[in-house]
Amino acid sequence: MDKLKMHSSDITQQNIDKLLELFPNCKTEKQSDNGDIEIGIDFELLKQELSKTIVEGPKERYQLNWPGKKEALLTANAPIAKTLRPCREESVDFDSTENLFIEGDNLEALKLLQETYLGKVKMIYIDPPYNTGKDFIYADNFSESADEYLQESGQKDEEGNRLVANTDANGRFHSDWLSMMYSRLKLARNLMKDSGVIFISIDNGEINNLAKICDEVFGAENQIGQVTVVSNLKGRSDDKHYATAHNYLLAYQKLEFNSLGVALPKEYLKDYPDKNTEGKMYRLQGLRKRGDSARRIDRPNMFYPFYANPIDNTLSLEKTKNHTIEIFPFLSSGEEGRWRWGRDTAIERISELCASTVGAEKRLDVFQIDYAEGVDGKKRIKPKTVWMGSEFSNESGSLEFKKIFEKRYFDTPKPVGLLRYCIENSIKNNDIVLDFFAGSSTTAHALMQSNALDCGGRKFIMVQLPEACEEQSEACKAGYSTIAEISKERIRRAGKKIKEENPDAAHLDTGFRVLKIDSSNMNEVHYTPDSVSKGDLFNQVEHIKADRTSEDLLFQVMLDWGVDLSLPIRSETVEGKTVFLVNDDDLIACFDKEIDEPLIKALAGFAPLRVVFRDDGFVSDSVKINAEQIFKQLSPTTDIKVI
Repeated sequence: MDKLKMHSSDITQQNIDKLLELFPNCKTEKQSDNGDIEIGIDFELLKQELSKTIVEGPKERYQLNWPGKKEALLTANAPIAKTLRPCREESVDFDSTENLFIEGDNLEALKLLQETYLGKVKMIYIDPPYNTGKDFIYADNFSESADEYLQESGQKDEEGNRLVANTDANGRFHSDWLSMMYSRLKLARNLMKDSGVIFISIDNGEINNLAKICDEVFGAENQIGQVTVVSNLKGRSDDKHYATAHNYLLAYQKLEFNSLGVALPKEYLKDYPDKNTEGKMYRLQGLRKRGDSARRIDRPNMFYPFYANPIDNTLSLEKTKNHTIEIFPFLSSGEEGRWRWGRDTAIERISELCASTVGAEKRLDVFQIDYAEGVDGKKRIKPKTVWMGSEFSNESGSLEFKKIFEKRYFDTPKPVGLLRYCIENSIKNNDIVLDFFAGSSTTAHALMQSNALDCGGRKFIMVQLPEACEEQSEACKAGYSTIAEISKERIRRAGKKIKEENPDAAHLDTGFRVLKIDSSNMNEVHYTPDSVSKGDLFNQVEHIKADRTSEDLLFQVMLDWGVDLSLPIRSETVEGKTVFLVNDDDLIACFDKEIDEPLIKALAGFAPLRVVFRDDGFVSDSVKINAEQIFKQLSPTTDIKVI
């Protein structure tokens, strides 16, 4: 019977395994620091495999580098022996909600989510520290003095002499921030769907460095936008040269993101002058390409004929009895042009096309029928690269927050409208949104509002460090000791308010399951038995910590087994023992002791996908051995493990 490993994935080993699948000849044996022989990679040979020329030594290449980058990558990949402990008393609708609030270091949270949410998150939004010189950032053990940085980066020699002129803005100031972001973005990318997108709010200070990091993590070709968000139209009057009126929103896809578009603003309706028999407003847009690259020689495969029916102006790509008039895309000069669509697209979307007469000669041309109202009753257009309006302003974010709390606990909480706009053009009804710099939880607020408006089932995962509020702050005076407490309270209040304002949304999920990062439920002997003395063993007869509950163990098992942490959970008493059922039969767990064969047979009767027990929970060794045989007979597809 296999044991669950009870720690996060060893991403370094996973990467090694993937490389060896591609390049088995690079497999080698090497001696580790403790003298043991272990499997490794011949990196010199791997370099040659990835090169078209002979590799003789280090060569210059285009890259972003800084002191601490290697440590950041190492830290991102290293496993941790931690877990998520449920906190029912701080949750809302714990047993039924599909939303999560994770309290703790977001680097650790991202590691813990790797098994369960790998490739499942559709949209990530983060509003990290902007590195203005006043921000707190995660140290991640990359701390070094300014002198250490200058020496390591070559800006000071061993005698302390400066080698090149440098401003006060440089030094460890940037390297620590880069390291913090790099490790987190590496892990975040793993969680994204191939069709996923990440939005990152940032200002002028680090926009260039952030773009370079993202180019490396996601690929430069996967940057899909650098949006200017007008956050303060009046501008900051204390700026030296120009009154800054905007921030940025960097957007990257993982591989193949397709924007859903955003609703057509009402002021655009004047551009739709015609109505069909059903009263729907529309306009005709020529299918022939205009402007640059509009000639046949630019895209030869987009020069082909349509055939029009002169009676009803319908079109076909084949000449038929009714479709007889041939139409090619000729330019006004008479030169051969091209269509905007390829032939395959035209076949697929032929219902959107019609023929209409143009010019004094009344010749037929091909047009796309563009309706002001889309399939969902809203015309969808591509979001612009400048987002401007009251809904995107800092003032709007502050007013929204104040309406909920009646006081201002955050200087510049993000406006709900900004997040709503990201959600609208990015995710569908049942997708997952992750924000691992949750702050005041604007993302959760916006998602619940979006769900209320269209009866959606989008889900959120918020991650926030329990960062202490300053003693003299309004938040601390009001009884909030940490940012995480404010964040959770905002979701509670916003959810209640949204339901009050939307009586038809009674079944809207405004709950959230609070999970707190903590040390593993397992005693140290579980992970490093060789380092535990005989004396320690007598003190640690139990391999599970005494202060941990069965529900604590359940969530560590769910993490380890990759079971969705938002699935419904219920407990039942079976044969006198407490049994947890996750989504009925996705996972059944019993962590009681004195487990006997009647209980095992009863649980096998549920035919679960997975079942787990304590390793020391069986009434005897023979019962433990028989457990696997009982499941093989009664529920052969069940995966059975112990902790």
